[in-house]
Formats: sequence, C-alpha cells, structure tokens
Amino acid sequence: MIWKRELSLEALNHMAAQTLVGHLGIVFTGIHDDRLEAEMPVDHRTLQPFGLLHGGASAALAETMGSMAGFLASREGQSVVGTEISATHHRAVSRGVVRGVCKPLHLSRSSQCWEIMLYDAQGKRCCTSRLSTAVLG
Repeated sequence: MIWKRELSLEALNHMAAQTLVGHLGIVFTGIHDDRLEAEMPVDHRTLQPFGLLHGGASAALAETMGSMAGFLASREGQSVVGTEISATHHRAVSRGVVRGVCKPLHLSRSSQCWEIMLYDAQGKRCCTSRLSTAVLG
C-alpha cells in the first residue's frame, strides 16, 4: 500500500466540501491500495459554452485527485504542492459523470508524479493527465 495517512472517504469529501472541489461536485469514491478514485458531474458547473466538458474542469479534477493522493502518500508534518500538470483530451463528453483513477508513476521523499485517467459514463477514456508534486517538510 502506498498511503502513509489513514483517512476515510467521508473525511476526504468533508475536507473538500467548502472549496472549488465541492463547487464542481467532485466526490472521492474509492481509496484502494494503489489508487484513488473520484467522480465529477458533467453539468452546468463543468461545461464550456459549447455544451462539452470544459478542459479546465477535467484539469481541476485531475489536480484535485493528484494533490489528495500526494497528501495521502506523505507523512504527518509534510505538505505536497503541485509543480506541473498536463492534460491530453481524447474525446468529448457532454453529459453524465466522469470517473477519475489516480495512480502513482513515481514516489520519492521529495517528489511525486501521478497519472490521472478520466473515463466517461461508458468507460471510454476521455482525458489523461499527469501531475508532478513537490513534497515539503
């Protein structure tokens, strides 16, 4: 297991409720031995003016998941900050929910790299993102 902190899904969702995360409707749905999962609705909060999921909303979901995974993979007294994010959009999504799966690519004492894959309601990958973080403290 990669996690160094023990938090429940309820605790993760509570931490995020009064932030951008809560405003976008992002909900953490799974903490597994090697991955973190979350969902985000594709609705008026996350669409761009042309009726498709906004790329920035996808990036916000990816950053949220990678940052929270980084926090969970760090020790008490440490903090994690994002240093770089990229997102490749593979297909448009216009309704429903997108599901994110976040897995580590690299974990060390001073840096982390996370891959976040977003899937539409039919299970087709719609975005692949990579987040690099620095571990402080």
